[in-house]
Amino acid sequence: MSRRILEGIKVLDLTNVLSGPFTTLHLALLGGDVLKVENPKDGDLARKLGILPELNKKLMGTSFLAQNSNKRSITLNTKAPEGKALFRKLVKDADVVVENFRPGVMDRLGLGYKVLSELNPKLIYCAISGFGQTGPDAFKPAYDQIIQGLSGEMAVNGDERLNPLRTGFPVCDTVGGLNAAFAVMAALFHRERTGEGQFIDVALLDSIMPLMGWVAANLLIGGQQPALMGNDNFTAAPSGTFRTQDGHINIAANKQEQWEAVCEALEVPELKTDPRFQERDTRKKNRKELTPLLEARLAQKPTGFWVEVLNAKDVPSGAILDLEAALRQPQIQHRGVLQKVPLEGMGEVEVFGLTALFEKTPGSVDTPPPVLGEHNREVYSALGLGEDELTELKSKGVI
Repeated sequence: MSRRILEGIKVLDLTNVLSGPFTTLHLALLGGDVLKVENPKDGDLARKLGILPELNKKLMGTSFLAQNSNKRSITLNTKAPEGKALFRKLVKDADVVVENFRPGVMDRLGLGYKVLSELNPKLIYCAISGFGQTGPDAFKPAYDQIIQGLSGEMAVNGDERLNPLRTGFPVCDTVGGLNAAFAVMAALFHRERTGEGQFIDVALLDSIMPLMGWVAANLLIGGQQPALMGNDNFTAAPSGTFRTQDGHINIAANKQEQWEAVCEALEVPELKTDPRFQERDTRKKNRKELTPLLEARLAQKPTGFWVEVLNAKDVPSGAILDLEAALRQPQIQHRGVLQKVPLEGMGEVEVFGLTALFEKTPGSVDTPPPVLGEHNREVYSALGLGEDELTELKSKGVI
């Protein structure tokens, strides 16, 4: 059996909801031993978030199930003196700590990076927050939607009829989580070279801004304000969404030869030499005149027909699937994006696996998201605590 990339790496995960758990999910899928440290009362808030009330009551909400595979769960009240002592014990042989509290919370608990790094100089400590640990907005509360608005992301979505427009999933939390996972992996690589641990400060607002790269470059370098283009792609024409006989199709004819192939496929060769559309930049300026001419032809056949015809001519095109169809499409099944794990009382459930396919060190979903405190006895026994001590700590609400 191949060795996992992060096999033997111990991660203490104090995170909640999305950005932090998404970070540690990737570490867990890569083989890291991710120990989810949760409050004894009800754990990660995501345990109560989801579409199925019965699962929320069991503290296994769908939002939690989405991003906590391969992790172990312990409960610990880090406000209690006994809880602080236990956490410090866990840190002594840990490799990584990840938290997504507001700045200063861990310092006030006496468990900030300076304290923990004295116990374990090789520790990598990743703090994820809305705005980062410093700056004028550092202590403001933030959720994904707030960051979407402040990043300019909502302002560039939609069209003149619907703007500002939120992205339909929590993109800022998710990207922040990916950024943090990337940063932890980089810090582990640095530690391999030097033996040094370090503090990592990840802000959701910082994380999303570089994703605006092309649009931002047009403004910062070209002086061009973003235009509201809906489903059209500002880089080329025809490039966007078009009506067909039975719905819509995405076409991205970004190269001149692809534009000419579109004209051939749709049997409108005269458009290739039409002065409004012949050159790339004039075609972009005249996209409002071009679209109805193309849609008049596209409306004569269903989406599936045009997808085949255009792809055969090397013009990127595709149907616009609803979520269920997207999840069930053959390519996603072939790539193993979704994997099944057993969940008590529900049989098998599907969760996302690692989407980077490593030849020598593949990641996989091995265990389902844990029940709150499922691994208390296993973990605390390894620290030397006996049954009587565990019972006492539980009675005090420490675990």
